[in-house]
Amino acid sequence: MAKSNLLCCVVNMGDANKLMKIAAKYGIKDGTVSIGKGTVNSKFLSFLQLTEIRKEIVTMIVEPELTAEAIKGISEDMAFEKPHHGIAFTYSMSEFLGCAEGTEKNIEISEMKNNMYYAIYVIVDKGRADDVIEAANKAGARGGTIVNARGSGIHEPQKLFSIEIEPEKEKVFIIAKTEMKDAIVGSIKSELNIDEPGNGIIYVLEVNEAYGLH
Repeated sequence: MAKSNLLCCVVNMGDANKLMKIAAKYGIKDGTVSIGKGTVNSKFLSFLQLTEIRKEIVTMIVEPELTAEAIKGISEDMAFEKPHHGIAFTYSMSEFLGCAEGTEKNIEISEMKNNMYYAIYVIVDKGRADDVIEAANKAGARGGTIVNARGSGIHEPQKLFSIEIEPEKEKVFIIAKTEMKDAIVGSIKSELNIDEPGNGIIYVLEVNEAYGLH
């Protein structure tokens, strides 16, 4: 079966519509936009209290033959080579069901060798994302993106006035160079005691290609 990719772009608020119009030029018909919070490891921005900036995260399913041209074209048209304009990266999906056209397909895992970057995903309770970023920065990360989420588990839910409350979560993803991945994961794992139940989870994905990382 054909191998498809997931293309993820993180851009400044208000740029998602522009990005989707550009993506259409490269054969990408639709995508999903979510709101997140970007963190920048910069002494100057910290002085100005501008280290947290709202971001739009655009994810798109891309056919294999379109991926290389699409990520390169989008990155050039969106000027991702300039600092703080955005980033784009792709990774392969193991399976995807329900295409936009209404067809159904299974997608195999592609072989990825000599990866330069990894995407580190961390899911923690709401309010702990900043701790994740701090731990990652201690190991040399240059910031990350925070997305609000909601978790559900096997534990009995909390109740407020007889109403069940599901705990809110925060998802952090950090793009790291291969040689820094283990140190960043280890720092987050240690600082947040990830091995203890209920403290969060970490998973790492291999990035096929990345643009806009400075």
